[in-house]
Amino acid sequence: MSLVLQKIPEFKMDAYDAQSGHYKKVSSADYAGKWTIVCFYPADFTFVCPTELAAMNAKYDVLHNELGCEILAISTDTKFSHKRFVETEPLLKGLKLTIGADPTGEVSRKFNVMIEGAGIALRGRFLINPDGVIVAEEVQAPPVGRNVNEFIRQIQAHQHSYKTGEVCPANWRPGKKTLPVNTDEEKMTGRVGDYVTVEELLS
Repeated sequence: MSLVLQKIPEFKMDAYDAQSGHYKKVSSADYAGKWTIVCFYPADFTFVCPTELAAMNAKYDVLHNELGCEILAISTDTKFSHKRFVETEPLLKGLKLTIGADPTGEVSRKFNVMIEGAGIALRGRFLINPDGVIVAEEVQAPPVGRNVNEFIRQIQAHQHSYKTGEVCPANWRPGKKTLPVNTDEEKMTGRVGDYVTVEELLS
């Protein structure tokens, strides 16, 4: 069952803070009132997983500094495994992310991404707004990595909609047309094509 439009599940867990090089505790309460990304991956010392972490890290300045998002990566490995993984995998040099340790699978189950029997999580990525509501969810099977650039576009759209009450059509990016249903709902009903064309959506 999708968690979209539901409150973020409550959790507490050990974590490895790659930026400081220290272990710490994290909880859902730490992210209250903030745009937050919770990103599950299957396992340390695998193949697609470090590419995803590296891609997120490469966009850290955009995600954290420009868009104001807190980022928590999570797998079912221990905090000790996370530390060793970050220290040995070349792609993770300079990692700034915090990685939560969920060895019992408790948090993965709360987010409905646990692969029972395998002991690992699906690739589940969740965007939580400052009200603590999950507004975007993407879950994929382990073999295929996710697109961080498309995720950034989605965050920009959700933040614009959250701030303005306008809604964002397909492929929306900052600077493109929104649909002002907050002020012209009746006028727009059945007439969206008067506001935006297919060519504009795909440009």
